[in-house]
Parts: sequence; C-alpha cells; structure tokens
Amino acid sequence: MKKARMFPFERNRYFYGKLLTVRDFESEQIYFNDKRRLLNRLLFGSGVVAGMQVVAVDDKTITVEMGVALDYLGREIVISAPVTLKLSMIDGFTNNEYKKNVYLYVAYDEKGREPVHSVGNSSVRGEEMSEYNRFLESYRLYVKEEAPAPHSFEHNSLLEDIVTIYQDKDVRVTQRMPKFANPGEVVDVTLVVEKTLQAPRVSLSLAYDADGFDSLGKDGNIVKFLEPGDKQDTEYRLSYSVKVQDRPGTTGRLTLNAGSVELLLGDNRVPIDHTVRHSVDIISQPVEERIMKVWYERSLDQAVEGYADQDVCLAKIGLLQLGPTYMIEQVERVPFGEYIPNASLANRMSRSGKASSLHRFYAEARAYDLEYGSKPELDVVYHPEQNAFDFKLGIPKPQTIQDEMATGVVEVPLDAQAKQGMRFFLRGKRNYVTEEIRHGLGEGDVTVVVGLEEIPDSQAPLGSGGSKVYFGATDVFKDTEYEAELPNISFGTLIYPDKGSFRIGMKLAGAASGASLRIRWWAFKKLPTGSGYPAADLHKAADEAAAGIDNA
Repeated sequence: MKKARMFPFERNRYFYGKLLTVRDFESEQIYFNDKRRLLNRLLFGSGVVAGMQVVAVDDKTITVEMGVALDYLGREIVISAPVTLKLSMIDGFTNNEYKKNVYLYVAYDEKGREPVHSVGNSSVRGEEMSEYNRFLESYRLYVKEEAPAPHSFEHNSLLEDIVTIYQDKDVRVTQRMPKFANPGEVVDVTLVVEKTLQAPRVSLSLAYDADGFDSLGKDGNIVKFLEPGDKQDTEYRLSYSVKVQDRPGTTGRLTLNAGSVELLLGDNRVPIDHTVRHSVDIISQPVEERIMKVWYERSLDQAVEGYADQDVCLAKIGLLQLGPTYMIEQVERVPFGEYIPNASLANRMSRSGKASSLHRFYAEARAYDLEYGSKPELDVVYHPEQNAFDFKLGIPKPQTIQDEMATGVVEVPLDAQAKQGMRFFLRGKRNYVTEEIRHGLGEGDVTVVVGLEEIPDSQAPLGSGGSKVYFGATDVFKDTEYEAELPNISFGTLIYPDKGSFRIGMKLAGAASGASLRIRWWAFKKLPTGSGYPAADLHKAADEAAAGIDNA
C-alpha cells in the first residue's frame, strides 16, 4: 500500500515463456497484501479482534495472551503464543519515576528468518553473501508513559467534541460532549478525571455558561466532583445533562465560567484553562444520519492514512511507588475501546434489540429523605443511548409523632419589689404570658393542662416527699397538711392549631416569694385513624410510578 496517495493496483500477467524476476514475485505479494489490508482498514477499522488479554503475573511482570488485532493500516497482528515479560524490560519503560500510569501497545513488525547463501549476489560482488529466506510477520510490544490525546482516536473526533481542562504528568481532566444534537434532545456532558494512583485527591467545582442549551438538575449550571476517599482508581467519570434548545441550523456552545472554576490537587489549588469551550451543531436531521454522512464524505487519504502512525493500546497499567522500586497495582485492558466487533454478532444483536428498544423507554427511580418541612425535589437524567430515564425523588420526612401526649416545663422569673422578701411579676404587674411554646404533636387541635410545680428543698430530710404539681387554685389546701408554699395563680392557655404551638397566661392573686416559678404543662391530642404518611409508603409510591413508566 502506497503512502500519501493511492495508485491503481497492478498484478502480474503470466504468459508462456515469461521471464520471472525478483520484481515479479515481490509485486505478486504486494498486490494481495495491499488490497487485503486496504479492505481491512476500510471495512473493519483497527483494534483487537480476539484475545490479547493483558494479565499481571506478579508485582513487576505481565503476560499478554494469544490474540489477533488489526492496526491502523489494516495489517494483521498475531500473537501466536502467550508472552511473559518484566515490565521494566519492555521497550519504552524508564526508571526515572514509578508513580505513574504506563500504556502497553502492540505494533506490526516484520523479521527476516532463515539466512541462506546468495549465489547470485556472490557472483556479482565477488564475496559470500547471505539473504533471509523468509519474512516472519510478527509483532512488537512497547510502552508509552504519556496518555494518548483523546483526539488521536479515529471515532472520537467524529462523535464527540472533547476539550482538555487541565493536564500535567499525573492528572488530566477532560470534558466530552456529543458533536451533533437535535432540538429538544437531552444530552450528557461527561467530565473525565484521569490520574495516577499516588496522585493527590482531586476536587473540582465549576459553573458553565450555555448558549443553545438549558441546564437540568437541581444544581443548575453548577458541577462538582470530589474523588471518593475509599477508592483507588485511575479514572473517574461524572455526567450531567443539558437540554438542547429549539434552534436548528445553529451552533450551541458550552463555556466555563472563569470566575467559578476551582481545581484542587490535595490542598493545592492549580490554574486551569478557562478558555476551553464546546461547539455542538444543532441539526434537524437525525444525528446518526449526519455522522454517517461525514464518515462517507471523508477523503480516501483521510480514511487510509489519517491514523497510520498509531498502534493499538492493549492496556493501561497503574503503578505504585514503593521506596526505590514499584509494583503493578492494576491493569485496565483495552482502555480506549479499540475493539473490532464480529459483524455477524453485531447484526444479530442489532436485529434482536434495536426494534424493541426504540419504542420503549426505561426508568430507574430512587428516593431519598429530606428534612421535615423542606420542599420535595425531583432530578431527572435522560440517557439516550439506553432510552432510559433516571429519576431521583427527594421526599420530606413526615413529622415524627411518638405519642398522643407531650409535656414540658417553663421557668418564670420573679422581680424584686419594695417590700423585702416579696417578689412579684415584672415590677408590680400581676399578669404574665409566656413566649410561644411548640408542643411537638403537629398541627391540629390539642388540649393543654397547666399546673404549678413545687420542688422540695434539697436540704429537706429523706422521706419528706418528692415534687408536687398543683392544678387550679392552690388556696383550697390552705390550713391543711397539703398547703403549698406557692402563690395563688390562675392559668389560661392560648392554642395555635395551625402552628402546633401555644402560650400560657398567668395571673398572680397575691404576693410571691422566691426567684422563679416552675410551670409544668401537658398537651393532649387525639390522632385520627390512619393519620400520617410514613416515608416507606412514599418510597413505595415512587417505585410504582417508575414501574408505570417502564411498562408504558
């Protein structure tokens, strides 16, 4: 296959008595190889066809299993037997730093075999010459220590608009969005955080400005990511959704709000590129049709040679640094999805699932509790690739009513008057009304009973009796052994049924001594049968609503 330009294929024409030279036999092989590889490239693409699993054998060794792949020039790569290698012995691995991710690639490679004596060359050059009698179509494994650019993969640039928000040797933050969208469609924007295992914890918060899109979700245009503290991954994804406005034929843009972006690596705040933005074509025709149109209208040079210098990535290997050495912590196989699916299997799956899935919507509902008195919340995310809705319903907790009775105590202070040892309400005023008291039995009618509580002297001898509560007029016990050392007070109550609260009013009939009065109250409420809305019932109702959507 020629580079830069495609020339017409030529094949040998045989006739009786034709003199065959090296050129003829070479062109015979080139003809079939180039044509087959061209069809491989255009019909199947590039990636792993079968096998080639990468497995960590121990802390420093990997095994690559048998398998077949096609590279970006359509050449077949075959690993005919498992190969086990020390990671540090693979080409491209350096020992300057062990806190990193490394990427294992496989490339097509030809090797000469069976050296033989060349009689013809010896007669011409006057010295013994050797030539290889065979070419072995083999492979080469090597390592790259830098993550490939997201745009370097053929289909990514066709399907997605990808921007890089931040990148250094340990952390890369990118954001992805569909390149085409229809008016009214809900599309996902995906934030991708890639990092080494020993990089500091990543925290990101940002606000975006949308032109051509409406924000969805309870946080509006605010996006926050915090790396979980109990996980150890090298990649995290966070998706949020926007709705495309009815503006066909225009370009929608999503930009970062420069004043609201904060990226923390551990405790260090790092600067990021605030100028990045997404550009999405808002189109009327189906997105799949537009993508296929762009795909088929590319030039032959673009189709064949646009990614000719790229090889197939078999694994992303996360390393941990252990003092002066390293260990393999995890292996992610084919991290960039470079697979070639079986055409027959893909066709069967398409016929069996596509027709039914296009006419059905699926829903998953989850409910969570909110504090009593707060407003209900509903967050909906649509996943177009699955025809699925994700409902998150926040339900306020019902007011907790433990019983039909509640009680409490109010301390009422007394003020000094002119007569020594005598205290009255508020410097001579004999009426007093308490602040508003919440009884905790919820809204509705209640009955409140109020009494004056007498606490025995702490110095009184044991057996003299405990506290007493007097209801009504205390002077009825005068001149008896039950006479109270309390003033004669009349009580009244003011109930607020709509608030679930009340006030206590008091009128002093005579002088009182002491620093304060202790008022004990009881509130009673008759609960109707079946009252209240338990949280479990509301959660059940949410699940039934989601099931109804699933069955629609």
